[in-house]
Amino acid sequence: MPIAASAVEDRVREHVRVLASEIGERNLDHPGALAAARDYLARELEGMGHAVSPQRYAVGGAPCENLEVLLPGADEGRETLVVGAHYDSARGTPGADDNASAVAALLEIAGALRSVEPRCPVPLVAYVNEEPPYSFSPDMGSRVHAAACHARGERVRMVALEMLGYYRDAPRTQKYPPLFRHYHPDRGNFIGFVSNRRSRGWLDEAFRAFRASSDFPCESSATFGWLPGIGWSDHSSYWHFGYPALMVTDTAFFRNPHYHSARDRYETLDYPRLARVTEGLAGAVARLVA
Repeated sequence: MPIAASAVEDRVREHVRVLASEIGERNLDHPGALAAARDYLARELEGMGHAVSPQRYAVGGAPCENLEVLLPGADEGRETLVVGAHYDSARGTPGADDNASAVAALLEIAGALRSVEPRCPVPLVAYVNEEPPYSFSPDMGSRVHAAACHARGERVRMVALEMLGYYRDAPRTQKYPPLFRHYHPDRGNFIGFVSNRRSRGWLDEAFRAFRASSDFPCESSATFGWLPGIGWSDHSSYWHFGYPALMVTDTAFFRNPHYHSARDRYETLDYPRLARVTEGLAGAVARLVA
């Protein structure tokens, strides 16, 4: 049975409250908070009945940890579908939208998939070290995970969840890279699916699955990965190894004025719409692995 929307909203609110308000800024400059966020996620996932596997490594002697829940596929020879979100926040910000909103969605997807028997392996991954100074470096948690997939010879496609909770209905609340404004709405009330050109086929498949699962407004674009914002999340780590990967996002700094600032707080997010997007993503993942 579908989960009541009010129940999803209550849970995503609580996840964001704990991560952004109770724990706050979480990165290697604040290792205690980063560990608290990691432990919160592990408890939540284990409370759903999932086995959580840590992927440990070190950066300058500091311990770092990705958390993975693996849903084994009925056909292990099929292409692996990785769904992930980073749980660290940028320096100087409590990171409500960036990226507690997406981590909240990842937790709810993990809960929804408990009753699904996927045909392909589905790792659900909470990454560390997405934010500067680790972005695009070998110390990025998603780069470590993608490298391990590549070393094992796995065939992978990937979805990165990045900032899912900020929406505005007023005209001219949505900005874009050059030229995009001619093809997409000027109101910041949709969720975006974006990829590089090489990942276009995977983007189209995932976008269709979301539209079949939700009536939430959505836009998609497969474009040049070097454009500002297009590759600025964990999906770029999988591009590095030649894997098709995409990002689902509220478009970050093209919409949210609190991006990477102390103003990215729990109170600024739209939880009813975050819940709707979360439900749509859970339904889309279930369709993609059925």
